[in-house]
Amino acid sequence: MPSTTAITVPQFARLVGLPDAPALIDVRTDEDYEADPRLLPASCRRDFKTVSTWAAEFSGRKVVVICQRGQKLSQGVAAWLRHEDIPAESLEGGFEAWAAAKAPLVNAATIPPRDGKGRTVWVTRSRPKVDRIACPWLIRRFVDPDAVFLFVDPAEVPLVAERFAAVPFDIEGVLWSHRGDRCTFDTMIEEFGLRVDALDRLAPIVRAADTARLDLVPQAAGFLAASLGLSRMFRDDLEQLEAGMLLYDAFFRWCRDATDETHNWPVGGKAP
Repeated sequence: MPSTTAITVPQFARLVGLPDAPALIDVRTDEDYEADPRLLPASCRRDFKTVSTWAAEFSGRKVVVICQRGQKLSQGVAAWLRHEDIPAESLEGGFEAWAAAKAPLVNAATIPPRDGKGRTVWVTRSRPKVDRIACPWLIRRFVDPDAVFLFVDPAEVPLVAERFAAVPFDIEGVLWSHRGDRCTFDTMIEEFGLRVDALDRLAPIVRAADTARLDLVPQAAGFLAASLGLSRMFRDDLEQLEAGMLLYDAFFRWCRDATDETHNWPVGGKAP
């Protein structure tokens, strides 16, 4: 009989990268984590021993808990969260089953230090168009759902990064930027070690739109038009980012599920 308190690897894999994905809590022991310091996408580390002190952070959210093998630690934490009226499941088979299935993992060593509230903080140039929306989308969907993004005047990015302990991106001379003919979105996918077929399909669209090489893929021109349209609709960069998240969510789902689907009119014959 299928478990009512566990989710399988294939079931959870279908949720990765989606805006309504459950919060993912990694409660592996330090020893297990250090043996393989990779993380499931958008997961956060917590100490299973102190679950009673941090459980309330996840109030109102669905949660999946992962330990090394999906046994006592994740099941115990998930049970405690359910006691706190938080819908929680354990990942069946745990980290070992996820890794064995070659499901996506994030290289934890590349994730920047977090602030006092457990968030990564990033800074880039104001008035984003393509790359500076694509990168926050990637970070929030696959690395840190609570990441903070600061948009400032281009000349101020390095100093803001220094004064506010923020990570600069999409400017010259930093790690998180263009490399050759590839854009910052490509760099982040590579550095985080994300092996996701849908991202591999999305990356050329972003690259083509961001670097004005619209001949690379047929979707690039429409993607650029939508991105530029959004930049004209919103004066506030954070409002534009929130609107742009939906655009990237839609293209990600197309890349994952709908590339073979076509739409024809009329249905079953010629138009009258």
